[in-house]
Amino acid sequence: MSDIQVEVHPDTETLTAAAARRFVDTVVAAQQSRGFASVVLTGGGTGIGMLEKVRVNPGAIDWRELDIFWGDERFLPAGDPERNDVQARAALLDHVDVDFDRVHTMPVSDGIYADDPEAAAVAYAQVLGAHAGGKQVPVFDVHLLGMGGEGHVNSLFPDTDAVREEHRFVVAVKDSPKPPPVRITLTLPAVRHADEVWLVVSGEAKAEAVAAAVAGAPPVEIPASGARGLTATRWLLDSSAASRLPN
Repeated sequence: MSDIQVEVHPDTETLTAAAARRFVDTVVAAQQSRGFASVVLTGGGTGIGMLEKVRVNPGAIDWRELDIFWGDERFLPAGDPERNDVQARAALLDHVDVDFDRVHTMPVSDGIYADDPEAAAVAYAQVLGAHAGGKQVPVFDVHLLGMGGEGHVNSLFPDTDAVREEHRFVVAVKDSPKPPPVRITLTLPAVRHADEVWLVVSGEAKAEAVAAAVAGAPPVEIPASGARGLTATRWLLDSSAASRLPN
């Protein structure tokens, strides 16, 4: 796996703007290289803030040649404002010329997998497999991640079965310590199929977990520590989130 690279910005506004520029440049480079790109989006205030910045300055992205996936999702009804896909559409996707056949949202709780998040997780794993060229999961160009104050990424929380998963790429979480309790999430093995993994994190409340993850804490204790890209693992931080890192 790749070495960790840390990039610190003075504040959240500067961080999200820089992350947005890097996102545009990375997607454009992938499309110029092979004609298409694939990304995994995240939720949370910082992640959605980054998408809003991409909306303002989308550069030369060919939105029709972009496959979009999600790292996790709250298992809620379609259109629920707490769903990551709803927030991403409001921030970016409804304002650019995406091919919605290539926007791969996770199942909703009021759809055909109602009350069965395990089946919904299996279904999303099949979506990944259908885009993986004979493998079980694609090699994403970028997997975007936020991080919680205790170090969780996607819906992989410390000391849970989901963060310990070593084989399945998508699992259901039925007892998330952060509401809502039922979610679908990509696992660390799926995250590690990304060419680049970016952890875009802001705020003093997350500084201790950032420092522990960068130092190589066990992923079962700090799940973000296990989020590594094939060629690049980038921690994109504001100064508050970076405040506990060694000088």
